[in-house]
Amino acid sequence: MEPDLETLKRVEQRVLWLATSIVHHANRVRPNPSGVKVGGHQASSASMVSLMTALYFAVLEAPDRVSVKPHASPVLHAINHLLGRLDSRYLTTLRQFGGLQSYPSRTKDPDPVDYSTGSVGLGATAPIWGALAHRYVAGHFDVPRGGRQIALIGDAELDEGACWEAIADPMVARLGEVMWVVDLNRQSLDRVVPDIAAGRLAAMFEAAGWHTVMVKYGPKLAEHHALRARIDAMPNEEYQRLLRAYAPELRRRLEVDTDGLSDEDLLATFRDLGGHDLQSLIDGYRQADAVQDRPSVVFAYTIKGWSLPTEGHPANHSALLSHEQYRELAAKLGEDADDPFKPLDGAAAELCRTVGVKLRRTDTPTAPAPEVPRDVGRKHTGKASTQQAFGRFFVDLTREAPAVAERVVTVSPDVGTSTNLGGWINKAGIWNVGDRIDWFADDTDTLVRWRESDHGRHIELGIAEVNLVGLLGELGATWSRDGQPLLPVGTIYDPFVSRALEPWSFGIYSGGQSILVGTPSGVTLGPEGGAHQSVITPSIGIEQPGCVAYEPAFGQDFEWCFLHALAQLGKPGGSSAYFRLSTRPIDQALHTGTREGAIAGGYKLRANPDAKVSIAVMGALVPEALQAAEELGNAEVVCITSADLLFRSHQARSGFGDGEPRTLAGLFRPGVPIVSLLDGHPHTLSFLGSPITCLGVQRFGQAGDILELYEHHEIDAESVVGAALDLMS
Repeated sequence: MEPDLETLKRVEQRVLWLATSIVHHANRVRPNPSGVKVGGHQASSASMVSLMTALYFAVLEAPDRVSVKPHASPVLHAINHLLGRLDSRYLTTLRQFGGLQSYPSRTKDPDPVDYSTGSVGLGATAPIWGALAHRYVAGHFDVPRGGRQIALIGDAELDEGACWEAIADPMVARLGEVMWVVDLNRQSLDRVVPDIAAGRLAAMFEAAGWHTVMVKYGPKLAEHHALRARIDAMPNEEYQRLLRAYAPELRRRLEVDTDGLSDEDLLATFRDLGGHDLQSLIDGYRQADAVQDRPSVVFAYTIKGWSLPTEGHPANHSALLSHEQYRELAAKLGEDADDPFKPLDGAAAELCRTVGVKLRRTDTPTAPAPEVPRDVGRKHTGKASTQQAFGRFFVDLTREAPAVAERVVTVSPDVGTSTNLGGWINKAGIWNVGDRIDWFADDTDTLVRWRESDHGRHIELGIAEVNLVGLLGELGATWSRDGQPLLPVGTIYDPFVSRALEPWSFGIYSGGQSILVGTPSGVTLGPEGGAHQSVITPSIGIEQPGCVAYEPAFGQDFEWCFLHALAQLGKPGGSSAYFRLSTRPIDQALHTGTREGAIAGGYKLRANPDAKVSIAVMGALVPEALQAAEELGNAEVVCITSADLLFRSHQARSGFGDGEPRTLAGLFRPGVPIVSLLDGHPHTLSFLGSPITCLGVQRFGQAGDILELYEHHEIDAESVVGAALDLMS
């Protein structure tokens, strides 16, 4: 049953008032001792008020999840307050420490937030990956039925490539539960968006298999054909300019017959866009709901700054109402500027209460994450790389710990086999929205069996790293959303970690727990050369909050650290991990480490109580470090498995952070000089001690044999010996 439109209109006015007041109080009322601008987005919020009022109070069901565009966070908090989800004391805390966040945050806001937004484009795509994650977990475990996955986005947000990378993925075209609502206000941050053509955008969505709905006119404008035709023909900039005109000027500049309209009616009709007509919006949402075999997008025409004095102005993005303008708005909406957050009453209050009860979700009990074993029973012998150890790991895990393997889901952007997941893919199968025929099943030359069904445990996306980490983040949040923990592992070529960095980081910020495996890495990639040789990724691993970075050299160390990382997933207080792996085979007989040392961040690979120099090595360059130590005779070698954990230990010795202060002290003796060595930027290990010489890669790579490349970049054994002798002298 649809709510009474007059009652809904009163709720809409209160949402507008509260959203405006939340920003006004933060900037004009609350003391600001630092003098730094607080900010907020009254105009961006105003253009979303009608869209969100119609959605939340007339259309949403309890299982539905909504991603709200970043600059409309005050609207979300206003609605949550009206629904009984947010205490009124928080309405004065926007952008205050411990209060309402600048942009919706699942992990930091005090009220319910379905999706964190803030990084433009990522909040838009999150419901797509949320839909896929829910479908996956629902196909493998018993979870409550999911609802629609909805993104409320600004039209300028469609400039972001992340949107189109997601829209174009073939798997997305089958997600009928996904709906995007585009706030088509024709403005970005600094300007009126020139020459935007909603028809062109709609055609792009339709070409990708989406269903499109246009909500362009309200009833007044729909009936005035001459005025409607004139608006259709004018560019965005002219329409925005005419929003600033009084009735006589507007009538003159329109140059169409508007004699049947009074000045007041003319202004109202000119502004009567579908994105501010509640009934038109409800009808548009219902049209989208009626199509369930593919995703839908609703284009809703709106006015940025709707109903505010800044309405339509190109500079209104961060504009704030003055005290006088705020009081004028209060009079216009029938509100009290001196008591802005007083409770709503009457039929509108009853509607809010009823909807709040309807949208209340029952708590979903969270299944415990499986107990991860300490090892998988493999003997690491011969020569092998950490990438090879990674490829064998999941087959071993299936045999030794099937309950853990059952929770593993691997994801890759069309690089599953080249990152050594072929054996796992053969065993686990490919997950897809529906079954697909493997036309190469009878081909005896095919090593990987590409069996696609909704029971597989590997997800292969197209070549788009942003999509990979977006899905990885949502798969890593099912423990909190659906009550079923997954152990998501994504593989990516290590140089492309930088390309995926922002959405990967944002997924961790939003509460997703997963493991990202970057492989192969460094100039050790040899003949590939050039930009495919990653340099800065070790530092990225250290600097990423909510994540522990590892770069093991030996298969046994990889196994111990990877199992430890899996054990941190899918639970409150859990952590993500990043593994940087190599294709260089190393003699496994050189390994002398312990599990405790490996998972703590490092161990003494070659101890020497009389050592005059320590060689601290990470990853594939262990053979060079050992060769240099042999030539020096008076050196010891420390094998680092995690520069990240050692840096935390370094900080903890000074009382900062949450690291273990004893780890670093047990690896390096005071006063003994250090030569650090890794296939990455040398500053990664520069914190280890003093005096120190840091060897690593500081230039772009090039093709060649790895021994030639090591000499070229001065990370070979001879360079280590020279650096050590210089330090000791």
